[in-house]
Amino acid sequence: MVSAIELEAFIRAIPDFPVPGILFRDITPLLGDATALDTAVTRLAAPFDPGAVDLVIAAEARGFILGAALARELKAGFVPARKPGRLPATTTRAEYELEYGVDALELHADALTPGAGVLVHDDLLATGGTAGALCQLVTGSGARVVGCAFVVELTALGGRERLAPHPVHSLIDFGS
Repeated sequence: MVSAIELEAFIRAIPDFPVPGILFRDITPLLGDATALDTAVTRLAAPFDPGAVDLVIAAEARGFILGAALARELKAGFVPARKPGRLPATTTRAEYELEYGVDALELHADALTPGAGVLVHDDLLATGGTAGALCQLVTGSGARVVGCAFVVELTALGGRERLAPHPVHSLIDFGS
């Protein structure tokens, strides 16, 4: 099994993407290594009781990759939260701010049931905008956020605090 420090070696830093001044943390190398991928999914799921997680919700697009695998690991269903206009049925929507702009996520209005235990997942936690929008979609449907799981956390940006009181689990912490 790959250690946490070894997992960090699979995260590529790309300066000035998607806009100047942003240091993008790319999980693509981690996804391309079978051992690192398996280790990441296992460790993302580890702190959560599979009996308490009915669904995993993840944001388009990188969140989908590990979100579906995480759902399978926890024997839960998977709910995709998509960019506006990409889902065919009636949707609910949450807007959020990024470090470099404003965006929104939508999910099918019938995707979450009241009382369901939902694990929020994305590849990276920065300011907490995307995950906060996911939490808003979950609670707005009457479901419960059982926790939030991320591969990478940029601790200096304060996303964990924005997601309080929900438990946050991340595999790799970068100071900025």
